[in-house]
Amino acid sequence: MVDEQPSFTDIEYGNRRRVSRREKFLDMMDQTVPWDRWVAVIEPHYYQDRAGKRGRKPVPIETMLRMYLLQVWFSLSDEGV
Repeated sequence: MVDEQPSFTDIEYGNRRRVSRREKFLDMMDQTVPWDRWVAVIEPHYYQDRAGKRGRKPVPIETMLRMYLLQVWFSLSDEGV
């Protein structure tokens, strides 16, 4: 089996891909929301199992915050998020 050598065109256009609206939105969200500051405000009030003996590990604060904002902005149910 002989591997074909890629052409310059294959290399040029092979690395390009269409950016979805979802990716554009999430990038814009990352640039707009000051995540570090918001997480710092929430952190003192967020449940943390110190002993690590109660069920599953809690979801990270930033993940919960992102899910909550998407839920509010797009009127999604819990399952929709």
